[in-house]
Amino acid sequence: MKLLVDFLPVLLFFAAYQLWDIYVATAAAIVAGALQVAWAWLRHGRVEPMPLVTLAVLVLFGGATLLLHDERFIKWKPTLVNWLFAAGFLASHFVGRRPLIQRLLAANIELPPPVWRRLSWMWIAFFAAMGVINLFVAYRFSTDVWVDFKLFGMLGLTLVFVLVQGLYLARHIAPEQHEEGSR
Repeated sequence: MKLLVDFLPVLLFFAAYQLWDIYVATAAAIVAGALQVAWAWLRHGRVEPMPLVTLAVLVLFGGATLLLHDERFIKWKPTLVNWLFAAGFLASHFVGRRPLIQRLLAANIELPPPVWRRLSWMWIAFFAAMGVINLFVAYRFSTDVWVDFKLFGMLGLTLVFVLVQGLYLARHIAPEQHEEGSR
């Protein structure tokens, strides 16, 4: 259910684009993003930073798309979100004692500090690359191709990256952790 809620704005954007146009899709994504944040607030009494950042960028760039009737702004939104995440992961190397990825996952996985740092750098590179790839697709291909890429391409690349991360982590997780995870 959480996965569906997390992808709701992207799915509604895609569906609305298929039925209408980029502007209706943008409005649908903004509404879905706001509902996603409201749902988290009502359900948990708090909202995690990722949906808040995503909604803020969506409202800013989606709003510009709607107000100026210019689809370039909504096409920049995934790049900005990815680059903000890259910047956040990078900043965590200089603020606090642990990289952000370690703060997020340390309760579930025990890894040596050098592995956490490498993992963090991999995520920084991934987010930075995803921003660049989005711009490449947005400016080199039609809006139809970009919308398909936004859903299927970005999701596919993320899944591949997560699988690669899983393989990388499997080499570094102690055997006791494997046994605990299988129980």
